[in-house]
Amino acid sequence: MVVKRQDAWTPDDDMILAEVTLRHIRDGGTQLSAFEEVAEKLGRTPAACGFRWNSTVRKKYEAAIQIAKSQRHKKSQERGRLSSFRTHEEEYGSMEDPSYSLDHIIRFLRQHKNEVNDLRRQQKQLEKELEDRELRMLKLERENKEMKSQLNHVQSDYRLVNDDYKTLVQIMERARKMALFVNEEEASNQTKFRMEANGNLERVEKK
Repeated sequence: MVVKRQDAWTPDDDMILAEVTLRHIRDGGTQLSAFEEVAEKLGRTPAACGFRWNSTVRKKYEAAIQIAKSQRHKKSQERGRLSSFRTHEEEYGSMEDPSYSLDHIIRFLRQHKNEVNDLRRQQKQLEKELEDRELRMLKLERENKEMKSQLNHVQSDYRLVNDDYKTLVQIMERARKMALFVNEEEASNQTKFRMEANGNLERVEKK
């Protein structure tokens, strides 16, 4: 009986899940059989393994999945060639049989050559797609770094402007208070006069 575990997946668990699933894909098996094998190894349910694969692990191994599918296709073609070769032997006799004509051999070799060329083209296409994805990933990483750098600059500039603004407000507040103080001093120090009966102005001394 499989014991259901509730603990989180570890990197080693993800690696085992990826290796087993890729092996089943490469060998022509099903993902369900892969999940069942992983479930036995990790003490989890096949459903949990399938959910983990589809939600998290699969995204990290897209290129490896394509390569595994290509290898599976190659193995399938190899089996097809062997079957075709046996059919030729049954139809035309063994190659050691003198009745097996040179034309038959040439036709078989040409067919084999075409299949090899197709596999090479598929391999180059997969390599090109993998290279393009790696380049896109590098480009996205550079853009991400540039955006982070720009964000840091903007935040730094904002802090500087904010500090300058606070300093300016403080200076203006001090200037306002100083102006009020000066006006009060001038008002208190202003000399007062009074007019005598004869029309002369006389300074009124402060007490």
